[in-house]
Amino acid sequence: MSVDQRHRLILRRVRDRGSARLADLAEELGVSAVTLRRDVERLAARGLLSRVHGGVTLPREIDAPAPAGPPPTIGMLVPTARYYYPGVIEGARERAAALGARLVLGISHYEDSEDRAQVRQLVEEGADGLLLSLSGQPGEACAEWLAGLRVPAVLVERRAEFAGRASLLDAVASDHAHGAYLAVRHLAELGHRALAVVANPSPTTPRIRAGVLAGAAAMGLDAPAEIVVDRAQAPEELVRDVLRLIRDSGVTGLLVHNDEDALSLVRHLNAAGVDIPGEVSLVAYDDEVAEFCTPSLTAVAPPKEEAGRSAVDLLVARLERPGATIRHVALLPELRVRESTAPLSI
Repeated sequence: MSVDQRHRLILRRVRDRGSARLADLAEELGVSAVTLRRDVERLAARGLLSRVHGGVTLPREIDAPAPAGPPPTIGMLVPTARYYYPGVIEGARERAAALGARLVLGISHYEDSEDRAQVRQLVEEGADGLLLSLSGQPGEACAEWLAGLRVPAVLVERRAEFAGRASLLDAVASDHAHGAYLAVRHLAELGHRALAVVANPSPTTPRIRAGVLAGAAAMGLDAPAEIVVDRAQAPEELVRDVLRLIRDSGVTGLLVHNDEDALSLVRHLNAAGVDIPGEVSLVAYDDEVAEFCTPSLTAVAPPKEEAGRSAVDLLVARLERPGATIRHVALLPELRVRESTAPLSI
């Protein structure tokens, strides 16, 4: 029996009974007490179980009677399953399994037309509700389409504009403005006064930009320079622009969105003789692969798995109570400090 199979069986037994003794679970699964305790600790760390003396129970947030009828099918739309969203998907999968729901995935590849096609297919295949990470932030262009969905939906890592019709959907999203603010504050506290942002255009970029400006204002810094990554541009041109900021404009702190661009930029800057963090400190945004760089990159880490878990909770609550208050949940990223940032050398 694999670890995942054991975890599913443990969760199923606890959900069926409300609580269980560790000794009973170990005997039923045919494993040692040490193995069972290790499994329970992992599940508890993910928020799926709560430890009590000699046993386990469901966490309060999911400790509720199962709804009558068959378990719900949740359709999940994501723009990609290769970057950023694997964590969101895994969080949703874990929570859906804990709640006895079935998760079905659709991928749009950042194509607006595929958003609609995938959602239509998910609904036709029996999805009772939807988790929607659209290809872009939902504006009025898609508001009518979203308002016409035949099943409840939750926006995931997307936030509709204030007062738009799409804002009447439940939503959960990382507060990327806060994440960018953390990066700017960290660099400023290390003594860096001249900062710049290297940003890959994405649905997240406007909020990162807002957080950078807010952070600079709060720390008494001038507005950081900004370079927008152009995918049609040769990497050498981007590096030349960044070098100009470092060598000619005195920039000593960089925030780079996203991780993949940060890793590429670090390699090119090293080749050009730029010492990181001796000459310039660098913070990456997303923390997908930042720790695998040399030097390892300080990074802002959005709570991707928690976004998936919270989205499932919102959707299940909406399925159970259609008239409940609409909720917009903001999750705060954290800053993970590694080798790529250091105090300014004077």
